[in-house]
Amino acid sequence: MSRALVETVVETIIRELLHDCTVRGDALSIDMVELSMETLTATCSPSLDTIKMQAYFGMNYTSRREFLKEINWMLESKLNQVSREIIDSRMKTRDQLEVLYRKIITYILLSSGMGSPSDVTSVQETTAALQSIFPSTELGSFMVLLKRDKEQQLSELTMTVTGIRLFNKASKKEHEMNSSELMPAVVGEALSVTSEVIQNELSVTKTLAWKYTALLEKYHGSQPGEYDVPLVQLTQALYNVRQCEHFLQILLADSLLSAKRIDILQKDISSQIFLLKTSVQPKTAVPTSKVFPLFKALSKLWSELQDEAELLNILNNIALRLQFFRTSQAKILSKYPLDSLLEGVEVKTDKDRLNEHSGERIDPAQLKQHEWLHPETTDNLTELPLQYNGFCGYTLVNKDGLLLPGNPYIGVLKHKERLYVFNSKEAAMKFAHSPDYYIALVAEKAKSSPELIKLLKLHQTPFCVQAGKTLLASKSDSGTQTDVHALVTNIVKSYEWNEWELRRSAIKLADLRTTVTHSTQTHLSHMRRENTTQTWLPKEVACQCKRDGETGVPRPQIFLAGLRGRRDGRMEKINLTRSIHE
Repeated sequence: MSRALVETVVETIIRELLHDCTVRGDALSIDMVELSMETLTATCSPSLDTIKMQAYFGMNYTSRREFLKEINWMLESKLNQVSREIIDSRMKTRDQLEVLYRKIITYILLSSGMGSPSDVTSVQETTAALQSIFPSTELGSFMVLLKRDKEQQLSELTMTVTGIRLFNKASKKEHEMNSSELMPAVVGEALSVTSEVIQNELSVTKTLAWKYTALLEKYHGSQPGEYDVPLVQLTQALYNVRQCEHFLQILLADSLLSAKRIDILQKDISSQIFLLKTSVQPKTAVPTSKVFPLFKALSKLWSELQDEAELLNILNNIALRLQFFRTSQAKILSKYPLDSLLEGVEVKTDKDRLNEHSGERIDPAQLKQHEWLHPETTDNLTELPLQYNGFCGYTLVNKDGLLLPGNPYIGVLKHKERLYVFNSKEAAMKFAHSPDYYIALVAEKAKSSPELIKLLKLHQTPFCVQAGKTLLASKSDSGTQTDVHALVTNIVKSYEWNEWELRRSAIKLADLRTTVTHSTQTHLSHMRRENTTQTWLPKEVACQCKRDGETGVPRPQIFLAGLRGRRDGRMEKINLTRSIHE
């Protein structure tokens, strides 16, 4: 960037700052702006280097989960172009299908990380593994799949081929597979380099912190003319190395966790390979439904192992970058070597300072107005969030900003739901008599040294009040927006914009050459059209539960003769009833 362009950018930034301050009702003079610019462009300022270090670490460091998510996103971005060419391809000729097959092999190589597409051996191994499960003759069936099905099949092919290559690599060893023999080269390099780099940087930083502390204790109470180096800059240098030490400890903890995870993954890979050997080698034919899941599980472990290696590289780069924020210290002590200034001065480590007051204990009975915690009575006391990042607040305000680590074994003061530690019993008792007073002094000290706000984690407790006045307050405009969909779940991956692709899908779904037309009425469809139903009315049905019985008795028959008249005028009654015995 040219000098004229730099000046233009600086002037633009100044105008924007003046405008924003005017809108908020704060008038800034030109002298104040120039003073701010001089401070920001200072060439030898440990305080400014510390602030830059804090800004760099805040912008580049995140949680382990976010790091792994970013690594996966970068890998997907790297493979996105090749994947799109494979899925969106419309190749039909023989040569075009061969090109598509080679692209699938390239995708598998890039995704697995087992070799480069330019490595002939890796390409041959991948081609052989892919041919065993997906011959090039099956590309026709792959081409007619939907976009979502293509993505799924490509992912499954990648995992299966990677698992086969890993198994073949392990099978070449006649002896039992060792966990270190089947490991990406980047993992071994990252393990050895990252731990060594962070440990060395942390050791150098701690040594500088101990020396600066001893030198500040030497000059404490002396007259200004007796200083060999500027006391203010020496104090700022101590803040610089203490902040660097804190960041390096975070990186070291993450690297140790990642190394532990790598060790577990290596053991899981060895177990998975042993399971594959016992399942495949004794048999001439193994069902794919049984062996393919084992290959995919092995590939997943391999992918996680590579993610851990990439995470170690990121942590290593951050640790290396932190050393560039300690350059101003060398300029301060360039005229006076640090070792010569420390002649006759005992340089104590943090552990030595803790041992000096190891026998001191706060008796809660002497200070009943406060609650004191001790490691003997409180579980995981040293792991609780301690105020001022574990440093002694009393020493900070009474020894010209000297930072000394607190000793939890003396006693931890609980004041207004916050925990405070001290480097001596005397400091603890004096702080406990007027805790709000010393808390306010620490806040005032942070005003003159802005790097202390982040170093002592005062940004997490921005309000310090004394006598009804706010001594340190962070004000900012903020807003909260509630997302309608916290997780994007309305993305239809099977969406297809190509009309001809939709037609092909419709023809495939409407393939009626080998089907029989039939219809079925369900509860979901009976309201979608007019239906008529013919039924038979119920019949009248009677049931006879009792029957009358009778006997065949002859019916009486009487005939009266002579009713029509006779000559003699007589009427005769004749019985015509048949006998019952007939």
